[in-house]
Amino acid sequence: MAFFSSAQKPAVHTLRVLAHLLRYPTTALREHAAELRDALRAEAALSPARLVELDALLAHLSQQPALDVEAAYVELFDRGRSTALHLFEHVLGDSRDRGPAMIDLIQTYEKAGLYLDAAELPDHLSVLLEFASTQPAPVAREFLGESAHIVRAIFSALLKRQSPYASVLAAVLEIAGEKAEPVPVAADPGIDESWAEPAVFGGCSTDGQAKPGQPQPIRIVKAVPGRHPSPSPGAQA
Repeated sequence: MAFFSSAQKPAVHTLRVLAHLLRYPTTALREHAAELRDALRAEAALSPARLVELDALLAHLSQQPALDVEAAYVELFDRGRSTALHLFEHVLGDSRDRGPAMIDLIQTYEKAGLYLDAAELPDHLSVLLEFASTQPAPVAREFLGESAHIVRAIFSALLKRQSPYASVLAAVLEIAGEKAEPVPVAADPGIDESWAEPAVFGGCSTDGQAKPGQPQPIRIVKAVPGRHPSPSPGAQA
């Protein structure tokens, strides 16, 4: 079988579709599943086998009962540390280094003229994908490659759970020029441990009740010359 390389292929629409797929599965997203599938196939930035996998995920999201799809997303991405989509959680956890790392990432976006909605966190994988979609293909590939080891770990955790969302992480690795190969995954802490009450004066935590019950859609908006950048709720990237 010939090796498929996406190194020089533009992937603007593909990256944005992948970003949408990693967000909370709203009614609007599920209603536009066919359009998302068509965009992936029209750009052809991914291998045929990967496109088939993503077709299956889109079919699953659009055909299953809404409540089942939404509950599965929350259970998968909000209650599992190994499958968390906030990348710094995997390497920095709740350490003090996480704040400065967030600021550095925000500044990377702003230098490119892109600004996050005020309530969004810059290390969510869908934000990185949207940012990458605004960059030239070689730059996007290098940018995504820097976090490939984290993406591979999340991919492996999803694969272990037999989740169709693993295909999205595999697609990200493919665009980054990396192989979607599983690596060993540590077991998540038990539900009692991960949702335990924080210690008094223990500071903020991403565990338990400190995590949002439902992630909000992530948007990046371009700055308007001569105007102070401000978030535009609901604006599309």
